[in-house]
Amino acid sequence: MGPALRRPTRLVPLAFLGVIAIGTGLMMLPVFTAGAPNAPFVVALFTATSAVSVTGLTVVDTATYWSAGGHVLITVLTQIGGFGIMALATLLGLLVSQRLGLAGRLSAQAESSDIALGEIGQVLTRVAVAMLGFEAVITLILAGRFWAHYDYSLGKALWHGLFFAVQTFNNAGFSLYSDSLRGFVGDWWICLPVSLGATLGAIGFPVLFELARERRHPSTWSMHTRLTVWGTLVLSAFGFATMLIFEWANPHTLRPLGVEEKVLAAFTQDTMARSGGFETVPVGAMNTETLSILTGLMFIGGGSASTAGGIKVSTFAVLIFIAWSEIRGEPDVVVGRRRIATATQRQAITVAMLAVALVAAAAIALRSRIEHADLQRVLFETASAFGTSGMTTGLTATLPASGQLILVVVMFVGRVGTITTASALALNIRHRRYRYPEERAIVG
Repeated sequence: MGPALRRPTRLVPLAFLGVIAIGTGLMMLPVFTAGAPNAPFVVALFTATSAVSVTGLTVVDTATYWSAGGHVLITVLTQIGGFGIMALATLLGLLVSQRLGLAGRLSAQAESSDIALGEIGQVLTRVAVAMLGFEAVITLILAGRFWAHYDYSLGKALWHGLFFAVQTFNNAGFSLYSDSLRGFVGDWWICLPVSLGATLGAIGFPVLFELARERRHPSTWSMHTRLTVWGTLVLSAFGFATMLIFEWANPHTLRPLGVEEKVLAAFTQDTMARSGGFETVPVGAMNTETLSILTGLMFIGGGSASTAGGIKVSTFAVLIFIAWSEIRGEPDVVVGRRRIATATQRQAITVAMLAVALVAAAAIALRSRIEHADLQRVLFETASAFGTSGMTTGLTATLPASGQLILVVVMFVGRVGTITTASALALNIRHRRYRYPEERAIVG
């Protein structure tokens, strides 16, 4: 067993660094650019990191800067990044459960009964088949729409359908159009498949597999599935409602649209905040209240072992239940007649605090390199990079090289950091034979 497997939390960052390095080298080749002789190092590094981390942030116009070969390379890197993060997250989950004692191992198996030790190959095959199946369906729907309604040739329609299907399900936001998907703001046959595809990719395969197996018996769902499903529904409803409220009369976003188009645009843009990255209305023209809410949604992200980033819905839900139990004076944190382990509570708090520290530090560093930049927009771009959302107010493309490198680091840490941190915390549980005397500190 190699050093990476003996220290499993090193496997994810090392694997992603390797793919990013290869992608950066390839993107600097002249064949992958449309006009320039070759892409500068920072542009190639930023694009490769954004693709592998399935973020979608760009410092150049993807539609015009990269050649057809460049678009294919971005698609390949996105697919590798999306599948890789789910595969490695599953592998880390299995390694973590293998390190637990017998009681802990049985408990972990009960909470994720579709993943058993010794079934790594089978699990990864199921992930790959499901991933390709979802992408194939989305490709056919989008290609059919491009071909039948927009008069694209069959080849062009299939390519556009495939490109956006990969970007959608992997929750990246690269587009073959300079205005992202704004030209399709009222097209249900484009926006709805893109939104649903991003949601499926962001919910996580452990949850999808359990939903498929136990779809008729919701009462048997594991705690993780319940937290993810209900947390996703609540956050989606909240984002959708607030988007309509704050942007309904905005002349630069929803106001020029009809009622049905407003509803579709709000639903699509709310979904994209969860990690999708596309925009059907100009994000940079949104009101401050909307940008603040989207920043929070991007920071939370999607489900564990999914293509989405952020601290994850289940982590956020655990924090909410911790606060609720404390407010009520309950001795235990209970979800659906199941008690959340104290170690899990500490891990959720630690992941969230480290994420807040990272985003705050990166935003401060980014702000120091931009003159007269609006702090709200700086925080938005930083949260977008951390949550691998890819939505932008337009600030990223105007950043100096030093600012772009800061976002490269944030995208990388946002993609692999939460997984490796949570795994490292789970593997670092110590059992002492003694405890110190208890003393209370003044809180608040």
